[in-house]
Amino acid sequence: MQYFNLPAHRYVPWLLGIAVLTGCTTVGPDFKAPDAPAVARYTQGDQPASTPSADIGQGRAQSLEAGQAVAPEWWTAFGSPRLDTLVKQALHDSFTLAAAEATLRQAQQLHAAQAGSTLYPTVNGRLGASRNQVNAASRGENGNQQTLYNLYNAGVAVNYNFDLFGGNRRALEALAAQADYQAYQLAGARLVLAGNVVTTAFAQAQLGEQIAATEAILKAQLDQLDIARQRFELGATAKTDVLPLQTQAEQTRAGLPQLRNKLEQADHLLAVLTGQAPGEADIPRFTLADFTLPEHLPLVVPSDLVRQRPDIQASTALLHAATAQYGVAVSNLYPQIDLSASLGTQALTTGALFGPGSMIWALAGQLAQPLFNAGLKAGANAAEASLQAAGANYQQTVLEALRSVADTLRQLENDAQALQALAVADASAQSSLELVQQQQQLGAASYLQLLTAQQQVQQTRIDLIAARAARLADSAALYQAMGGGALDTSSTPVATPAARR
Repeated sequence: MQYFNLPAHRYVPWLLGIAVLTGCTTVGPDFKAPDAPAVARYTQGDQPASTPSADIGQGRAQSLEAGQAVAPEWWTAFGSPRLDTLVKQALHDSFTLAAAEATLRQAQQLHAAQAGSTLYPTVNGRLGASRNQVNAASRGENGNQQTLYNLYNAGVAVNYNFDLFGGNRRALEALAAQADYQAYQLAGARLVLAGNVVTTAFAQAQLGEQIAATEAILKAQLDQLDIARQRFELGATAKTDVLPLQTQAEQTRAGLPQLRNKLEQADHLLAVLTGQAPGEADIPRFTLADFTLPEHLPLVVPSDLVRQRPDIQASTALLHAATAQYGVAVSNLYPQIDLSASLGTQALTTGALFGPGSMIWALAGQLAQPLFNAGLKAGANAAEASLQAAGANYQQTVLEALRSVADTLRQLENDAQALQALAVADASAQSSLELVQQQQQLGAASYLQLLTAQQQVQQTRIDLIAARAARLADSAALYQAMGGGALDTSSTPVATPAARR
């Protein structure tokens, strides 16, 4: 057997020589992570080092600690053991995380499968037998003589593709980047899940206390309405004084079902987030007093944010994959070399299958160079455009991350100022109520004036409850905007549906 007029025993070393001389070439650009954003701050103007304080629950001042690392279990900073338990349950039992983990394993196994079939030669064994009949004419002889015989064979075949220009290596690089992307997606899903549990718990506490305050307002309004009706029956007031009070009370009553509906929806959401059916879940009821506002909040500098947030890391992985895919498309423009070899035995009887003279072997090689294929260049151009799109998407992801941090920082400051003002308003309403109570005891104020003062206190309290919850939610949002710490995707195993049952 000869190729290119070379004896078979010299063909393989000659081809290996070509591979050694050219095999170190990897076409296409090598991936380099983009530079960190060249910005020194998140917002225009100077960012205050701390937020305003208010002498009330969730009203303490919060300092922003530049460069402080974000704890992986950042939700523990709110000081609620029941909340910690709920978050851990969600991270363990969430079907969303189970799906994300399975997708990560799939990406890792696809990379392993591709590596096994491209980095190493493929070796296949074969064993066969056939029953054959030939006649004299097939041998160039006259007559009708026919010959029957059995043919047995056994052997091993080896195939290998020399990755001369790195196409296979680039393809593996792209699959590895896809696996990294899925790992960052899992980390991002964990961060979002923990954040949803925390903020929903805050919302549940807010709604529960707002319902209690609204019920107190309704009671005061109904008392006021009852007095007005009595005065109307005695002829001391007109009907026009009764109807507005009735309208006000019924409007307040109509708001209660909406608040209860939102509260029940929060319970249902917490159940689903923790992997439970809403009808069978045991969800705790929180109050705002169950939570402590973190006194110190981490503030990762912009240059470190790109290494902290899972969404930016995931976008970086997609950029890496697009770079490698472009290398694959470029490598298709260059020659490809495939080698194959086989070694075996062939005999007419099984007893002679491995005997003397039964050995057979073959060596083969093929070098393919595209001479004309307009589609290959177009494919490379398409891969280059995909790389440019991935780069633009990465830059947009970074900008969105910077914006989310900027928004959260401003919310921290503005909501702290709002709580500070509402705390003053609450104190003023309480003082007004105490003054009316004293006047009412002395006969200088009517019971209606007392009820009005009580309503004012309760209405201010509703706004105050919302402001306290907002400060808690702002703090959680900052932890999320900072990336939530270096979450280890393997630290908390995700239970599969089968395991949970």
